[in-house]
Amino acid sequence: QVRLEESGGGSVQAGGSLGLSCTASAASNCFGWFRQAPGKEREGVAGICTGGGAPVYAASVKGRFSISRDIGKNAVYLRMNNLKPEDTGVYYCAADLFGMGSYDYWGQGIQVTVSS
Repeated sequence: QVRLEESGGGSVQAGGSLGLSCTASAASNCFGWFRQAPGKEREGVAGICTGGGAPVYAASVKGRFSISRDIGKNAVYLRMNNLKPEDTGVYYCAADLFGMGSYDYWGQGIQVTVSS
């Protein structure tokens, strides 16, 4: 069983910045950040894998969010700039251990609230 723990988040006004961190109890080929807004389905925000491939982003956050990782710490980060009210939601870190396209392990989620 792989455990993931998110930290960071909080509340900010529109245009502000926040950072999220996630630490896993084991190594993972890929990490992803997802979010779920009230009344909406969970959606992918960003993903990153080992092997040199470029990170991927949802169109709605491209240019504003940046995902990075520290392989030695089994950690992944999400830097969120120029936040908008529509970025509000619970953000989840997830791990795809073998890079097979299946995020099998999830964190408990952390709240991000952006006020206008």
